[in-house]
Amino acid sequence: MRIIIGLGNPTKKYQATRHNIGWDAITRISDDYRIPLDFKKHKAICGSGYIEGEKVILAQPITYMNLSGESVRELVDYYKVSPEDIIVIYDDISLDVGQLRIRKKGSAGGHNGIKSIINHLGTMDFPRIKIGVGDKPIDWDLADYVLSRFHDEEEEQIREALKDASNACKMMITSGIEEAMNVYNRKK
Repeated sequence: MRIIIGLGNPTKKYQATRHNIGWDAITRISDDYRIPLDFKKHKAICGSGYIEGEKVILAQPITYMNLSGESVRELVDYYKVSPEDIIVIYDDISLDVGQLRIRKKGSAGGHNGIKSIINHLGTMDFPRIKIGVGDKPIDWDLADYVLSRFHDEEEEQIREALKDASNACKMMITSGIEEAMNVYNRKK
């Protein structure tokens, strides 16, 4: 069993913002594999289904980004999976818009959602997919930037990145993280 978690913030105010790309990825996976997000549990909007025969739980934590670890801890405990059996999808400002970077483990890198998950799980050893949202312009505040929406000219790159994230999850489940890293960690 795998749990795929997309980080973001609840409420319409944050929909389609750079910081909510993880939530958007879960919506895309839900659509691609016909897994309805139809129940709230563990401080998250969840769905249960299968990807290539593997049981998966999709989750969009509703704790707000900085408290994502609360939801992830509940999910891991309830479903009795190890941190290596989760996949966390989130935004990364150090990557170009639409670029993916898959990692087996790592530090928070300044991302408060990941920092919260590391604190609650007590480990940095969990797979993740980072989706590039681009670096903030020099004169912007970081919080304002990640809570901004994508520009029209970035929309196609984001659609492609969400498709890639969905396919990368399938590959991580069926072929392993190494193969997914080989395919998706190349710069476009």
